[in-house]
Amino acid sequence: MMPSSSMAERRPVLSSIVAVTLVVPDPDAVARAYVDTLEYRAVESGQVSESVASAWAAPLLAGQPFVLVQPSSGEPVYLRLVKGTSTVRPALGTLGWNATEILVEDPAALERRLADSRFRVVGPPAPLDMNPAVVAMQALGPAGELLYFTRIPPGKSKFNLGSALSFVDRVFIVVLGVHDIRRTLDFYSQTFGLAVTEPAPSRVAVLAQAWGLPADQTFPLAIVRLPERFLIEVDEYPAASEPPARGATGLPGGMAMVSFTVPALEPFESRLLAAPRTLDDAPYAGRRVGLMRGPSGELLELIESPPARAAP
Repeated sequence: MMPSSSMAERRPVLSSIVAVTLVVPDPDAVARAYVDTLEYRAVESGQVSESVASAWAAPLLAGQPFVLVQPSSGEPVYLRLVKGTSTVRPALGTLGWNATEILVEDPAALERRLADSRFRVVGPPAPLDMNPAVVAMQALGPAGELLYFTRIPPGKSKFNLGSALSFVDRVFIVVLGVHDIRRTLDFYSQTFGLAVTEPAPSRVAVLAQAWGLPADQTFPLAIVRLPERFLIEVDEYPAASEPPARGATGLPGGMAMVSFTVPALEPFESRLLAAPRTLDDAPYAGRRVGLMRGPSGELLELIESPPARAAP
């Protein structure tokens, strides 16, 4: 199910992850936890503008407080914390975006730091079955958001994902829960020209725990590969799971949206939930933006970032 090179050349692709948007009850309190415990920096705060809320097809979010935080490495990959009235979805309890995976330098040291914080470890550091050089742990954040913290030693990534440049660095994987994994892989392959892996049965301990299943339960899992440094992990969930409900303010509670760059918006305009807008707010910097819904209800914010022109 790998896209041909000719298809990848013809189609725009999701180039990189810019931000993960979390809808939480108290953005300031959540931001403080990321700053105090994970050494993130608050780089922007204020109220969601009418233009941004319109681009999200969520006009009731206009005026809601938000905080934008960034890793201390300075990597331009953000967590955007937005106040919403939605109840934060239980981790791994619905379809759509479910977990944010972040590069770290030392999961064991981070586990010790989280012991006296608003974060709660739900999966201690352990090597990955598929690549024992990589060590990952899982924790719930201050608003119940699920976070994976992963160390990739230099040169040990199978997908050119890089390594942490600070104690807790950038988002590099987002985890998507779906009912039909092949339909989802077809969507990302055919819509964006991205390479995908074949689904394979995999043990996901936190997912089995969330559904009250045996620890050795396997789930179909596949990878959607962005050009470099980022992945989408696709997990097929039990049939009882449901799509994320958009809350009273227009976005789901918890992990509501992932923002990606694309070379151009035109190929997707017929699928956008609202007319694209040019936004000056951070992190857009005058770029055009549109919102799209994936097959499991996941929201993808597309940020137009044309490739840089070569010098004459």
